[in-house]
Amino acid sequence: MRKAFIKHVKGFPWLTNVTLYGCLFAGGDFVHQLFSRNEEMDWRHTRNVAVVAFSFHGNFNFFWMRFLERRFPGNSVRMVVRKLFLDQTTAAPLATSVFYTGVSFLEGKDDIFQDWREKFLNTYKTGLMFWPFMQFLNFSMVPLYMRTTFTGCCAFVWATFLCFSRQSGDGTANAALAWMFTPKQDTTTEPEAEKPGPKVDQTGPKVDQTGPKVDQTGPKLDTEGPKPENPSPKEETQTPTIKQDDQARTNEVEASLNKGAQADTTPSQEKGPQTSTDSK
Repeated sequence: MRKAFIKHVKGFPWLTNVTLYGCLFAGGDFVHQLFSRNEEMDWRHTRNVAVVAFSFHGNFNFFWMRFLERRFPGNSVRMVVRKLFLDQTTAAPLATSVFYTGVSFLEGKDDIFQDWREKFLNTYKTGLMFWPFMQFLNFSMVPLYMRTTFTGCCAFVWATFLCFSRQSGDGTANAALAWMFTPKQDTTTEPEAEKPGPKVDQTGPKVDQTGPKVDQTGPKLDTEGPKPENPSPKEETQTPTIKQDDQARTNEVEASLNKGAQADTTPSQEKGPQTSTDSK
């Protein structure tokens, strides 16, 4: 597999190097959008980055590496330093400028130099912390027919940073590190937090509906409890009748007694005058 790949690169150096460079550069934008956790992928932005990568960056890097090798041949320390110095002072600022202005042009912005003016200097300073080390390895260890492919692998990481800087960063490494290691907050959390609210309100009446069931069982206990304490209406109606019967009986006894007393008094009165006449 490795031998077949190397053979293909040697047989078609321009096509293989430019294609790999463009795909890796465009893949950096894809990774940036994955890390950003956007709701939808912005494929138009990825397409614009790929157009800039295939049309300029890949072709420019392919011919630039051959120019430097012809101008400063060999991989001695002196030649590598010369290549590295010329690369960072000429090719790096040009490639960064084309990225900012090219993507803005493809997006149809009125001022295609706005991002370049605001972020170019910081981006170039950040690139000086990354590209000199990568290109030093490239010029000293990688053969010429693979240098553009190696640059494309490094550009995969660099393109992720560039896309972040263009959309939400300021071109500094601190902003990129804060974006990578700060916990992301989903934009969908606020609507999701609002949606469960009505569900809680809807479950509230269910608890209220079960409440009256407990209240309904309560009066049953209350009605059963007072039965021994409060007499029933039948008992209340029976007690007055018993009292009336007692009074009626007492009245009858008194009446009979009164009649007996009257009967005893009337004979004595009749006998009294007879005795008086007999005495006479």
